[in-house]
Order: sequence, then C-alpha cells, then structure tokens
Amino acid sequence: MSGANARTIQGEVPWAPGEADAPTQVSQTASYVYFTPEEATFIESAVARLIPADELGPGARELGCPLFLDRQLAGAYGRAQRWYMQGPWAKGSKTQGYQSRMTPAQMYRAAIKAIDAYCRNNFDKKSFAQLGPDDQDKVLGGLEGGQIKLDEVDATAFFKQFLLNTREGYFADPLYGGNKNMTAWKMIGFPGARYDYRDYVAKHGERFPLPPVSLRGRPAWNPKS
Repeated sequence: MSGANARTIQGEVPWAPGEADAPTQVSQTASYVYFTPEEATFIESAVARLIPADELGPGARELGCPLFLDRQLAGAYGRAQRWYMQGPWAKGSKTQGYQSRMTPAQMYRAAIKAIDAYCRNNFDKKSFAQLGPDDQDKVLGGLEGGQIKLDEVDATAFFKQFLLNTREGYFADPLYGGNKNMTAWKMIGFPGARYDYRDYVAKHGERFPLPPVSLRGRPAWNPKS
C-alpha cells in the first residue's frame, strides 16, 4: 500500500487572492457567439437608434453594446439559468418585471425575426436595418407604445428588455464587452471599480479627479509580466 502524497504548508497559503473568481475579459474584436449575421445586423442598427452618437460622445454601437448583448444572451442570463421559469403562466402586471415564458435569448431571437417580417410587410420589403433613421425610430416607437403587434412575442415587453439591456451594456464594466475604453464612465464622471474613496467621501459636489478603473485594473486579476 503506497503512502498518501501530502504536502506540509508553512508560512503561506496554497492559493492566490482572486484566483478562483478571476473574470474573463471579452475582447472588443471578438466575433459574435449567439447572434446570426442577420440578427447582428438588426441589433447593430437598433442600438444605434436607442443610444445614438451625438456631440456628447459615441453611441451604443460604437461602445460595443451589440457584443455585450451577444455574450449575455449566449450565457447564463440568456438561458434564464437563475430564474424561476415554470408555470403557471398568468399574465403579470407591469410592476412584476420580466414575465415571459421565453428565456431572454429565445425572446430576442423570436422578436428580431418578427420585427424584420413586420418591416418587410410595411416598408417595401425592407428589413429593419435597411430602413432610414426616421422609419427605424417609428418602428421602435411602435414597439414601445404597443401599436405594433408581433407574432409569438409581446412587442412592448421585448422593447423594454432590449432598452434595459442596451443601457446595461453602455454603462457596464468593459470586462463584459460594452462601454469600450470606459468611455461612458468618463462622460458621466463615474470612477468605476476603485476600492478606496476615503479621501473624497466628504467632498460633496466636487468632480472626482481620478480616471475610472475597470475590474481588470485590479493587479491580482492581471497576468504577471
């Protein structure tokens, strides 16, 4: 019988801080994982109308919101992995949040298909991405206000979720694919994931003077040179 291979630990711990939960950075040049090419074209066009670029800064498309959405829908959020998704399926109230029996990924896929079908039926066979900005805004407004009805999907519920997710991508940590170069944080003066604000807590009404820090800025989560 062979002996056990045991190790004696003295003066140290056999792990490094943050080692188990070190986040994985989504590369800004990565390809889509969930969206098909047609779906990606819709998403890129639509987020550009939800948060358009203007004189204040870049819009949702420029800051990587489509990539953020793609990775969220391809992951646990898209699968509703941590949600209760069993019946009964009574119609919920507006205050109850997400109530669809579809997962977010399923809702996006069905809604994009239905919206493009609506556009082709009402705009001379053009998909959403092929419409001009004014017509795109009309379609999005119709979804939001409930004037446009979609097959299999609650149009207003989809628009609400889509707008929420786009905002999340615009202001999320760049770790997740959106908010490229922390640009959205810089525009609003948000400091990001800094660990210590003690020197500035009592300085009310003053702009925070330091640049924002992403989660990847923590030394323990960066590869050692």
